[in-house]
Amino acid sequence: MKIILLGYMGSGKTTIGTQLAKKLYQNFTDLDEYIEKEENKTITEIFKEKGEIYFRKIEHNYLKKFIKENDSYVLSLGGGTPCYANNIDIITKENDLHSIYLKASVTTLYERLINNSSKRPLLASHTKESLIEYIAKHLFERSLYYEKAKYCISINSKDIDAIVAEIRILLH
Repeated sequence: MKIILLGYMGSGKTTIGTQLAKKLYQNFTDLDEYIEKEENKTITEIFKEKGEIYFRKIEHNYLKKFIKENDSYVLSLGGGTPCYANNIDIITKENDLHSIYLKASVTTLYERLINNSSKRPLLASHTKESLIEYIAKHLFERSLYYEKAKYCISINSKDIDAIVAEIRILLH
């Protein structure tokens, strides 16, 4: 089974992906961690040293490589991955691939991101006041891509176990 989780940063893709993979006896991979391992640098270092355009190019190549080389997995994408380099088309054209959008409200995302925005390159420069506006604008722009996923699950006010159970029901 091939499962890709997508959604905005803070939507729980890695946390939910880890638990889902355990329940389904699958391997779990976080695309950002995969890129960091392959490049031997953190995402923050790549952004700082080579910029976002370079990062989006290698992200695209590693996504294609991962999908091609693996037969069964749970993969969580970076929040921007579906929105660049026709990545969403690569994901949605695969017949045996289950793409799942973990949909969260702006309020939910803000509450999750406000305390660790310094660890995220695209949020590091924002004040608390500007963060909610940034998330709302970004989410509006990106939702066009996210909505192309095969499935959409609202994660607001749900715990990890409930979300994982909902995904498992969708897939069976």
